[in-house]
Amino acid sequence: MSWKEENHGLTQTFTFKNFIEAWAFMNKVALIAEKMDHHPNWTNVYNKVQIKLSTHDAGNKITDKDRKLAAEIDKLVE
Repeated sequence: MSWKEENHGLTQTFTFKNFIEAWAFMNKVALIAEKMDHHPNWTNVYNKVQIKLSTHDAGNKITDKDRKLAAEIDKLVE
């Protein structure tokens, strides 16, 4: 799976076996995002987590901060 560039952001949908696994993933992402001081826009419905990354300080455009966070998120699901 790879991140898509659309609507001035990097987007990705992650699918898990159930809600608990999706929520655990979100908790891990939250810890990484907080350390990087770069927080995703995301939604969760049951076992799906949809994430959009863009940099608010750069006018909601894709920056290196987004690419770095996306790479860290990818490591969680490898």
